[in-house]
Amino acid sequence: MRVPVLIVGGGYAGLSAAALLAWRGVDVMLVERHASTSIQPKAFGVNTRAVELLRPVPGLEEELDGIWQGIGENMRIAIASSLTDPEPEILFDTSTAPFPTHLSPAPDLGAPQSEVERVLRRKAEELGADLRFSTELVSLEQDDEGVTALIRADGVESTVRADYVIAADGYRSPIRDALKIPTSGKGVLSQLYAIMFDADLSGLVNEREVTLWYLQNDTFTGVFVTGTGVGAHVLGVNYDGGSPDFDAVEMVRHGVGVPDLDVTILDTTTFTTAHVLADTYRVGRVFLAGDAAHTMPPTGGQGGSTALQDGCDIAWRLWLVVSGQADPSFLDSYDAERRPVGELVADAQLANLGFRMPPAERMDYPEPIEDPFAAILGIRYRSAAILSEPDDDGSPLEDPRVPTGRPGSRAPHVVLDWDGRTISTLDLFGSGFVLLAGPYGQSWVDAGRAVRDQLGVRLAPHRIGGELLDVEGVWPERYGVGKSGAVLVRPDGYVAWRSTGADLDAAGTLENALVRILSLL
Repeated sequence: MRVPVLIVGGGYAGLSAAALLAWRGVDVMLVERHASTSIQPKAFGVNTRAVELLRPVPGLEEELDGIWQGIGENMRIAIASSLTDPEPEILFDTSTAPFPTHLSPAPDLGAPQSEVERVLRRKAEELGADLRFSTELVSLEQDDEGVTALIRADGVESTVRADYVIAADGYRSPIRDALKIPTSGKGVLSQLYAIMFDADLSGLVNEREVTLWYLQNDTFTGVFVTGTGVGAHVLGVNYDGGSPDFDAVEMVRHGVGVPDLDVTILDTTTFTTAHVLADTYRVGRVFLAGDAAHTMPPTGGQGGSTALQDGCDIAWRLWLVVSGQADPSFLDSYDAERRPVGELVADAQLANLGFRMPPAERMDYPEPIEDPFAAILGIRYRSAAILSEPDDDGSPLEDPRVPTGRPGSRAPHVVLDWDGRTISTLDLFGSGFVLLAGPYGQSWVDAGRAVRDQLGVRLAPHRIGGELLDVEGVWPERYGVGKSGAVLVRPDGYVAWRSTGADLDAAGTLENALVRILSLL
């Protein structure tokens, strides 16, 4: 059997890639050795940037938002000795620090990974992705023409031939090891014994509020997640190597702070807390994503969202190549752009972990990011798929509250009126390239149509002030162009190129930009 894309691993990175590839019409197969998606809540929260990448798939944002509304309105992060600690240290609280909705129409969602995975799986299957659970990868070999994978299900082996492979096979990543990809980072930091349980926590927790407690007491350190929306709570206890030797019920009672609490244990498992960074995300036709590319401590809560973004990101790039719109060398931009992001977020999570340690123990840890919000919406990309401007300062982050519209930055949210319907600029992105021209930029729109037909690239040209009305009058400021200028936005909602004003050879300039971006030279 042959497919354009084979995905190994059915977690966040693998499922998001499968859904986005299938939505774009690419035949994709996913194999996952486990029988189903996770039953443990695991990661909590999907950040705004990940939602922005997922929302172009019809109905997906609504289904994800339904999970969040079913759980609660607020999310908190606190440090305490137990749930009965009279003076917990509140680190984050959405009720007092709400999401700045003027920056994006896509809010962050406080949803457990187990529920998000179920939604992604269902959506991917609806779109035609071939998802095969209880199926493991036995071996993988690649050549100049493709990749041959041997898979096994119910003891029966079969061969799959694929043009490309996404290795989303987790922290231990057998594919990464087989390809001999070196790693860096601090390695294994600790082991976490996760206890999923049911108990009456009335009066101690608000079931309409997800709270992540970092527990620090004389018995253990760990994490406690309450208000999960899956009919259970989760306690994670840190331990050093070997096999965990805990009385799960007593650990729960100690973490809650109620010695005689009636506890029912639903499930237990172990997780590795680590800081491991792959030195490359690409070897030939194989691409690493999620924990296979970057394993990070949970302190900060961005690991799951980063994995989701990896899956969405490699999906649109592979679609462009598989559909013939981009040269295969264009795929080098995945490593160039996503690997610095994986390192930045992993180091930030590591810094958060170190910040909670005694000063003497945090000496060898990086400093926390001054503005964590910038690491969500203010990431700057650098690669051959971004045509940077001569005066670009090269900064890896920018303040998303003051968008610039510079190539390499996320295209800002602007409220538009489209034939009487209120939309965001972000609603235009996802299914292809988008060219946004100013009120006097009709020549750019005409050029976009001509270049689209000439190169066979999916590109939608629009004129602000034409069919799209700038409701608040902020488009020129946020995108940094004049009334005769234009901006080219990629399928991932990132600015790839812009012209601040008119151009006598608009078609030639735009064609040259797209040829360079897509490596069609």
